[in-house]
Amino acid sequence: MKPKKIATALACGALPFLFVVAPALADTTIPPSHAAMVEQGSAEVMPFDLNRTMHIFEPTPDGGLQTVMVHDGDPQQIALVRSHLRKEATAFARGDFSDPATIHGMTMPGLPQLRAGASRMTISYLQTSNGASIRYKTSDPHLVAAVHEWFAAQVKDHGAHAMMAH
Repeated sequence: MKPKKIATALACGALPFLFVVAPALADTTIPPSHAAMVEQGSAEVMPFDLNRTMHIFEPTPDGGLQTVMVHDGDPQQIALVRSHLRKEATAFARGDFSDPATIHGMTMPGLPQLRAGASRMTISYLQTSNGASIRYKTSDPHLVAAVHEWFAAQVKDHGAHAMMAH
């Protein structure tokens, strides 16, 4: 095909398809078997009610902030969130990411790098008014990328119970 014909074909149909239709066809859902695994693992690992909370993931230039907030301010749910995230922050700082692996699977994006690089990160617990946060901080750009990958995978897996903050 000659260059002029290629340009005409792109302008008349192929280019609009690529920018309008193709993104809509991208599969952003998770397979039902994986969704069931995430739901079951979440119930086993997290002591609070997912339907009453929101996981908020905020990528930062040096890592990120993971927050779980209780929608209705229930003190019992807030206490469960805080206890859980305090325990997780301590485990993550040791390189123990077994709870997220239980929920999301051993091949979760970013997880192997976080396990291996935990000693090169500062992972800290923070209390918030309606829940708690875990702060991930590092100067290693590969670990920053791993945190961001890990956050994106969690948002995808948790669906309506999670969101990315920008």
